[in-house]
Amino acid sequence: MTKTLSRWLKASIAGGVALVAATAADAGTMKLGMTTWVGYGPLFLARDKGFFKENGLEIDLQIIEEASIYMAAVAAGELDGNASTIDEIMKYRSPEFCFKAVYALDDSHGGDGILAPEGVKSLVDLKGKEVGMNEGSVSQFWFNILLKQEGLTESDFKITNMTADDAAAAFMADRIPVAVTWEPHLTLAKNAKKGQVLIDSSKTPGAIVDVVALNCAYIEKNPKDVEALVKGLYKANEFIKTNQKEAYEIMAKGVGGWLSKPEDFTSSAAGVNFYGVERNAEFFKDGKDGESGKLVTLGGEIWGSFKKLKMDVKYDDLVDTTFLGAK
Repeated sequence: MTKTLSRWLKASIAGGVALVAATAADAGTMKLGMTTWVGYGPLFLARDKGFFKENGLEIDLQIIEEASIYMAAVAAGELDGNASTIDEIMKYRSPEFCFKAVYALDDSHGGDGILAPEGVKSLVDLKGKEVGMNEGSVSQFWFNILLKQEGLTESDFKITNMTADDAAAAFMADRIPVAVTWEPHLTLAKNAKKGQVLIDSSKTPGAIVDVVALNCAYIEKNPKDVEALVKGLYKANEFIKTNQKEAYEIMAKGVGGWLSKPEDFTSSAAGVNFYGVERNAEFFKDGKDGESGKLVTLGGEIWGSFKKLKMDVKYDDLVDTTFLGAK
């Protein structure tokens, strides 16, 4: 080998190493907070399969079981955004705290429900009964959607404020007759032949929708990273369709907690619809006049009636669909 060729090879290798290092250094970063929920699995799948990274995005996913804590972290700049339900994030939007949903992850399609005694036919039959429910949470939001459909209000019941987990435990122990809760408690009650799931969220499609919401300043400063997020999630959802077993194993490990076993994740995944390219396009179609816009309006009506909003949240205050056309 000639000295000239040797020097050229060394220079090429050094240049390649420098390029890789520069690419890694230039890669964007994003920090998101969320609770333990099956619908957030695609975020972990896209991270662990490298779908974000191949588009130049490094992502830090943090499980934080209290919405108020991760929303405070977003407000303080410690997180760039979060995964949560549309109705949940509405309560934190204010003139001073700007963030917007950039992608819809999933909707609950049976993952939330109401446990009630056997023989009960409808919510009307439960008038005057004690209902265990987490006030200010998506459980209260969804419960009030059901009440509106029946012409009822919370004043028709005796509401006891408790977490969804505690409500389910109280129901199983016969301390309360009705509980608004979610998986895995619905399945546990079925398996124990304890009461019945009176109604679940499969009866209210598109009512409980999880989104990724990012700080407005982050969106403005890092559009390429937001685009990479969307591309990665699109690819993750396509992977789920063609490699479900592997996908569920990866997502179970990533989400962890009570979903850490693939069989538990698989069971819970039956209660959600994951959103990919087509469903995002459908959900956000027609903006404030479409499906997503009507959900924001409904959130305003329900949370506004409980004085849970910090401002009159309009559709454009909460949603940014700029990046959904990413290919």
